[in-house]
Order: sequence, then structure tokens, then C-alpha cells
Amino acid sequence: MTSFEEAHKKFGDYLKRKGRANATLLAYLKDIEQLNKHFMESGKNLFHEVEKQDIENFLKSLKDSGYTTKSISRKINSIRTFFGFLLEERVIEANPAKFITHPKLKPKDPRILSKIEYRALRDTVKDDPRTRAVFEIFLQTGIRISELAAIKIDDLEFKENGKESNLYIRSDKAHVSRTIPLNESGEKSIKGYINVRPKVRAKAFFVTKTGKPLLIRNIRATMDRYFKKAGLENIKVNDLRHTFIAHHLKEGASLYYISKIAGHKRISTTEKYLEFIDRKDKVEKMELGEL
Repeated sequence: MTSFEEAHKKFGDYLKRKGRANATLLAYLKDIEQLNKHFMESGKNLFHEVEKQDIENFLKSLKDSGYTTKSISRKINSIRTFFGFLLEERVIEANPAKFITHPKLKPKDPRILSKIEYRALRDTVKDDPRTRAVFEIFLQTGIRISELAAIKIDDLEFKENGKESNLYIRSDKAHVSRTIPLNESGEKSIKGYINVRPKVRAKAFFVTKTGKPLLIRNIRATMDRYFKKAGLENIKVNDLRHTFIAHHLKEGASLYYISKIAGHKRISTTEKYLEFIDRKDKVEKMELGEL
């Protein structure tokens, strides 16, 4: 029979062979050490004695101790991997963790910038033409950071012969192609960047000073720097997308139209923003004593 201590050591070697990152390895081993301690305190000294209910009792003890749903879900990953290893090593004949399910994670409400916040950010980036264009495209079109990084010069179309200004978003493996109209703020910022854009042959619209395509990590790092400079806390690039969707829906834009512009595969994804807007409005009214 394999003891808890012996199985714990072999599990570490197994994770190393699988090429797991050092941080993952340490986290998994710590989780299983905690699990083993619980089993021993419950009078279970050998793995073939462990049943599904024993694992569920351990998870319940975590919840009662104040562990978050996210932390418990991560520990379930550790447990599943561990018992899968024990089954592979024939330490056990049946996997008691096979049907352990993850707790439902309650999605966080999206972070929506107020008008004061995005005006402060606009003021902060005004002297940096490239970043100003990046910011306005995010705020005025609601596209994803990967889509912004992929914009080509040919994807931009400005007013001519009665046609409106548009931004074409190319499809990829995960997202559909679509054409998004550009408003005056978006068009003005884009043209401002074109005037100072390095004269290079790169097809990418956003480039570095040396003419190389601006990568996702470059965009994120730049925006994070300006968020901090503008005094905005707990904000990420994707929150500009959330802001675009929420503000347009609140102002009465068609649910179908915003779903199409945002590139949502399902209209139900867009509908969730309506639920958030409704909750947010109720909270604000309560704070004002209107409810």
C-alpha cells in the first residue's frame, strides 16, 4: 500500500515529468498536502479507503473556513490531477474525484468607466498621438485588444463620395469579421496618428518608432501606464470595451446592433450587460434615496 507521504513525493516527480510550471507544481503539492492532512485527521490513512464523500467533506471544510469559490475551484484541479495520477500508477482502482464538480463562479460585474473617468484618460493621452488613437478606437468601437493589434492600414476607410468612415475588423479563429462605423472622435484621433506615424512599409497600422508592429503586450503596458497616470484604479484595457457596450445600451442603442458591433457570437452575451446596467441603476438610486 502506498502511504500519503510516498504518494505526495511521487506526485511531485510526476508533475515535473509533465513539464508543469514551477508555480503550478508548488501550488498542487501544497493543495495535496492539505488534503492528506484532512484525510489523516479523519482517520483515513490509505488512498484506497478514500471515497467521493471524503473529498466533498474536505471541500466543505474549505468553504466553512472562508476559502473563496475561485480558490476551491483551483484546489479541485489539483485533486483531480492527483487522483488521476494515482489511478495511472494503479495505487487505486477507482477514481473518487472523477465526478467532483467545480462550484459555480459568480461572474464579476464589468468595470465601466464613468464619463469623468474616460474624460480624465482622454486628457492624459492627448499629447501622445498613437496612444490617443488607441484609446479612442477602444472607446468608440469596443473592439478587443487582439483585434486592435491586428489592424492593417487597408482596414481603415475614411469619408469619401458619400461613404461613412469605417474600421474593418478581420476574422480569426475565435472571432467574426465585421465593419464598425467610426465617429468624429475616432476618425480625428486616427488621422492625428497617421500624421506622425513612422514612414515604413509595415502593413500593421500601429507600429513602434522603429516601424515594427505594436504587439498586444506593448499596447497593454502603454495603456496601464496611462491608467495609472490618470489616477484610475482597478482598470484593464478590456474595461474600455465594457464601457463602450454599456454606455451605448444605456443610451438606447439596439441590442442586436451592439451585439453585432462588439462581435459577440450570442446575443445573450450582450443581454448580460442590460442586467448589470439595471443593477447599477438601482444601487445608484438607493444611494440617492430614490428607492
